[in-house]
Amino acid sequence: MDDLLTDVSKTLYRPLADRMRPASLGEFFGQQHILSDGGALRQAIEAGSLHSMVFWGPPGTGKTTLARIIAHCSNAAFISISAVLSGVKDIRSAIEQAEQYRAEGRSTILFVDEVHRFNKSQQDAFLPYVEDGTIYFIGATTENPSFELNNALLSRVKTYVLKSLPVDEIKQLLLRALQHEAGLVNVNLEIADAELELLASMADGDARRSLNFLEIAADLAEDSNGKRIITRAVVADVGAHSLRRFDKGGDAFYEQISALHKSVRGSNPDAALYWFARMIDGGCDPLYVARRVVRIASEDIGNADPRGLQIALDAWQTYERLGSPEGELAIAQAIAYLASTAKSNAVYMAWNEAMADARQSGSLEVPLHIRNAPTNLMKDMGYGKDYRYAHDEEEAFAAGESYFPDSMGERIYYQPVERGLELKIKEKLDRLREKNRSSEE
Repeated sequence: MDDLLTDVSKTLYRPLADRMRPASLGEFFGQQHILSDGGALRQAIEAGSLHSMVFWGPPGTGKTTLARIIAHCSNAAFISISAVLSGVKDIRSAIEQAEQYRAEGRSTILFVDEVHRFNKSQQDAFLPYVEDGTIYFIGATTENPSFELNNALLSRVKTYVLKSLPVDEIKQLLLRALQHEAGLVNVNLEIADAELELLASMADGDARRSLNFLEIAADLAEDSNGKRIITRAVVADVGAHSLRRFDKGGDAFYEQISALHKSVRGSNPDAALYWFARMIDGGCDPLYVARRVVRIASEDIGNADPRGLQIALDAWQTYERLGSPEGELAIAQAIAYLASTAKSNAVYMAWNEAMADARQSGSLEVPLHIRNAPTNLMKDMGYGKDYRYAHDEEEAFAAGESYFPDSMGERIYYQPVERGLELKIKEKLDRLREKNRSSEE
């Protein structure tokens, strides 16, 4: 029976990505910005000198693998838990196991995958054991630790940023999988360099994803004269409908919408359209972008071109009526227009200043002369007395009239820029404000 179980275990399927997992730094691809010769992390790993750390980077960049290599090089026990599946009970169990290793004179690395999924109290559970050396903590996260990890834990670890693998490194990884005995060397597989390049680019910087693609492509390879060929058609089939890296609510989401917004503000329609395309390709809801475009129209274009706000609203409504993909073109049209037209944040700045004054000044009374007086009692109390009806004055402007609370004095929030329609608005307001000043002399 034992022999049968052994034979079965030998035939159990292991994904190519798992079979190709590097066991040493020499086999590890990428991240040379933190693993270069002479670098602090590499020296620490090679010397077996442990410290607690967090690896922050996109999926498939080697966070788990690097943690395992560190444990191997330092001869430390390796305990792994996932914040997606684990709770306080699992944390306690891992700590108890680490305490047992410590009693035996052995260090322990506790690896926590997706550590950002733990709440504050769960993260706090690690602190005393990191502090007293029971564990060396290694967390892995795809989200910004500054936002997702509490300060107490962050102060006890060093954060290393891992980057997406470039296409040339992904190609090297795929070639190794085709040549390595643990990879696909025994399936008599061939792939041309152009198809390998395409397969590598479709992985979007994710090593695990690239190996998964290669394994699927090997299964779909076409037989030809005793060989199995991964053709362009096979590669296209493997990558069909694969989405780029995009996590609604995560770093990628906010980084890309920020890039789109700043591209519009910077009057670069080409970059703005690229980031819009990236978000749509990654699965973003176009209505979210449509709402953000309306915000951009008010914040960054404003009265320099009031048509921008209407065009943005029309794009939003068009998408609601047509849906995808037709409605996306209307949003793209609005983005291109807003990026190309005159810019002004004068209303945005004026609104912020007015809001700050409103919050700081308290509940100041409305001046009597600009209050309505619908009753005789209110008239007797002075409501509306001496109010000057602007339409009865020259240019429909009551020069010197005050509309602010008496104790505030006059304020100027809105400062139109000399661009677009605001150039005309500025000329008029400058003239009217000068009349106000002259009336006070």
